[in-house]
Amino acid sequence: MTDWLTPEEWQAVALSLRVSLVATLLSLPFGIFVAYALARWRFPGHGLLNGLVHLPLVLPPVVTGYLLLLTFGRAGWIGGVLDDWFGLVFAFRWTGAALAAAIMAFPLMVRAIRLTIEAVDPKLEAAAATLGASKPWVFATITLPLILPGILAGSVLAFAKAMGEFGATITFVSNIPGQTQTMPSAIYALLQAPGGEAAVGRLVVIAVVIAMGALLLSEWIARMVARRVGAA
Repeated sequence: MTDWLTPEEWQAVALSLRVSLVATLLSLPFGIFVAYALARWRFPGHGLLNGLVHLPLVLPPVVTGYLLLLTFGRAGWIGGVLDDWFGLVFAFRWTGAALAAAIMAFPLMVRAIRLTIEAVDPKLEAAAATLGASKPWVFATITLPLILPGILAGSVLAFAKAMGEFGATITFVSNIPGQTQTMPSAIYALLQAPGGEAAVGRLVVIAVVIAMGALLLSEWIARMVARRVGAA
């Protein structure tokens, strides 16, 4: 099995998995918070926040990558501070690929979770609050179990988007084999060289297997959660 892909192709697969997992896990808490804020709260700038969250969906990915480079590059107003104070560099590193993937996938995650929160009857939360439960306790014991299917759906969508992210990633962190070359970047590079069709086919098969595996796993987890919530 290890001989089926070259070491460079395995590196691209492993990096894609690492980038997608890190992007999904790190953006999940922010996704839940923003989705809850958009679904339950009304405040000045609500529409602006909603627009900013969904902006990566409508902007060309290359534009998003360029904005990330301006912001989080070593000369950027955030990237410069992170580099000087913490030694944290995003541009042309795999961490930058994870950041780009997280930002591109964030709207899909927020949308899925927000729809689930909006489907939860606020009267359930209000009833728990009238019994003396604090807002964090209401969220943890009432809201969170009911929105778990939406969280799973949003996480899978974000993971899939991160796995397929190309434009913003290649603009922000380039296409450096072994460092920032994910599967989409590797496929793009192989398509530019004669005789790369076989390697492209292998990577496409791997991508399909990973995507289907994630979907099947999320479906199984969603059914288990639904059974436990129903039993409760």
